[in-house]
Amino acid sequence: MDDEPIAGEASAATASAGAAEEAEASSATGQARAADPWSDPRLPWEGKPRRVDIACWAAITLSGLYYLVILPFRASLVGTHPVLLVLLNGSTEGIVSAAAFARVGHGSLVVVLLAAIPGLMKFDLIYWWAGRLWGERIVHLFAGGRERQRRRSQKFVARVNRWGRWFTWPAIIIAPFLPIPSAIVYAIAGWTGMSWVTFLILDAIGSLSWAGMLAGLGYALGQHAVSVAQTVSKYGLWVSIAIVILVIAGQMRSVRPQR
Repeated sequence: MDDEPIAGEASAATASAGAAEEAEASSATGQARAADPWSDPRLPWEGKPRRVDIACWAAITLSGLYYLVILPFRASLVGTHPVLLVLLNGSTEGIVSAAAFARVGHGSLVVVLLAAIPGLMKFDLIYWWAGRLWGERIVHLFAGGRERQRRRSQKFVARVNRWGRWFTWPAIIIAPFLPIPSAIVYAIAGWTGMSWVTFLILDAIGSLSWAGMLAGLGYALGQHAVSVAQTVSKYGLWVSIAIVILVIAGQMRSVRPQR
C-alpha cells in the first residue's frame, strides 16, 4: 500500500519534468523566431525570401497601389469615358455605364466586352503565381483578418482538398460571382497545380460571363443609367473625395481591433 503514494509522486515528477521541457522548447523556438528577421506570419514564405518571392510580392503590392491610384478617377470617368474606365479598372459601374451608352448609340457592346477582358483579368495571373509559390499560406493571407471571410476561405479550401479539379475548374469560372475575394480562388488554382494556360482560359470565360451580365443590365437600363453616370461625373471630384475618405476610414477601422 505504501507503493501507491510513491508511484503517484514519481508520475507527478515525470509530468512536471515533461512540462518543463516543453516550456523550454517553446521558449527556445520563440527566441529562434525572434532572432530570425524573416520569421513573420504576415509574410507568405518561410525563412529568407528568394528573388522570385520578392518579385511576386512586389507585383501584388503594386497591383494594390494601382487600384488606389485609379480610385480618384473612377467617378469622373464613369459618365465621360466609361469604356476607358472598363479597360483600366474593369469596375462594375464602368461596365454598366459603358453598356448603357452603347444602348443610346455611343459605342457598342462588343467593344465593352473586349475592354472588360484585360480590365478584369489584368492581375489575376499574379494571384495564381502566388498560389503556385506559397500555397495555403497566401490563401490565408488573402482571406485577411475578418472572421467570416476566413471561415468561408477555409470551407473553400476543404472542398478543394476533397474534390480537386472537379471543384477548382468551375470555381474559377464563377469566381466573380462568389462571396469571397477572387484572389483567394485564383491562388488556390496555382496551389493545386493548375497550369497557367488552363487558368487563363477559365478566367476569361468567367470574366466574360460577369461582364456580360453587367453589360446586359446596363443595356436594359439605357438612358436612365447614362443620366446617373453623367450626374456622378459632374460631381466627380466630390464623389472621389468621399470614396477616398470611406476607404481610409475602413482601413483605420480594420486596423484598430488588431492593436
